Amino acid sequence: MAVQDKNPKNDPETCPYCHGDPALMAAGGIVSHGGFEFGRTDTAGVDKLLANDDIRWIESKHFEFGFAGPPYRAAGPEKKLLQAELAELAQLFPEINPKTKFLDPWLRAHMYAYRAEKTWDRFIEIMQIDEATLPDGITQWDGRGEYRGEGPYMGQKGKYEVLILPGEGDLVAYLTDQFGLHTKMTNRWNVMTRDSIAVTIHLRQADLKKDLALRGHVAFNLAHNLLDGYEHYSYETPIWIHEGLAHFFEREVSPKYNSFDSGEGSTAVETSKSDWDAEVKKLVKAKKTPRMAELIAIRSYADLTLADHFTTWSMVKYLIEEHAEGFANLNRELHGRLMADGTLDSQNLPKVHREAFKRDIGMGYAEFDEAWMNWVLGIVPEEEVEE
Repeated sequence: MAVQDKNPKNDPETCPYCHGDPALMAAGGIVSHGGFEFGRTDTAGVDKLLANDDIRWIESKHFEFGFAGPPYRAAGPEKKLLQAELAELAQLFPEINPKTKFLDPWLRAHMYAYRAEKTWDRFIEIMQIDEATLPDGITQWDGRGEYRGEGPYMGQKGKYEVLILPGEGDLVAYLTDQFGLHTKMTNRWNVMTRDSIAVTIHLRQADLKKDLALRGHVAFNLAHNLLDGYEHYSYETPIWIHEGLAHFFEREVSPKYNSFDSGEGSTAVETSKSDWDAEVKKLVKAKKTPRMAELIAIRSYADLTLADHFTTWSMVKYLIEEHAEGFANLNRELHGRLMADGTLDSQNLPKVHREAFKRDIGMGYAEFDEAWMNWVLGIVPEEEVEE
């Protein structure tokens, strides 16, 4: 465990809500305000690297956050949403004023840690995971029973990391130093040395200066990382589920702002449209939606079209709402697969997906396409119509 750097800009004792007091922090679900490993170094190392940034560090049960965003003043419809959220958080930290319109950086850090834990809970609910069955990260799997990964964080040994930085230069400096990357946009990265999955974000992209947009963007990327870490990140799983689930999480926050993945060096397909139900319905009526057999063949985020984004979101929504257990079982079968010798097995995933889909959802691809399109159009199957 690293020693906390007593940088006066982010000294935990200056937090006006928990004052760095262990008892207050524990009551609010906060493990630490710094002094933990992060990236390939630790919080002190990142503070030294990004000395011009005021990073508020916060560690919750399943996440480690670095928040270097500015204060935020809520206005318009967003104010009501934020104040409802603050009322929940004030039950954990009584010094929070639930009626405030002004969010200082410490408060925003606490809010994002709280939001991340709610994202964790929603993922657990959707995937129907019994947390008691997750490994403790200490005892090695002995080859008996179902393999659930390597550690308690969906299967990872290390907590999920989130770093939110003010601008592009900060993000580039951090990613270059820590991982040898030169990207200028949000990046998700597997920190293999600590078995942790990270996302790094800067606020000068798209609408991320707006808290609601940033909140959804964080949820979008955490959905990706949680799915990657589910039963351990040892191989890639189908892109259509990844992107559809990430859109689902983001649009549960708000349909107003949307994130889109792209391949390295390519530009993401984007849209400012918020009513995706209407867009999907148009595609279905025009017979322009991709079919499941086409979606499972996608190998790169760069290959996703706007129709693919709309469709993957809608299909995941359909499965969660209409086939919740089957969707959970499908993902369980796709993750943590082992060969006879106990090594992880990523072979023949398209075949595995097709067979698991039929078994868990109860439909082949063509039958599923038809059932999903009928759902989009509000057509009730004849066997479900009451006589």
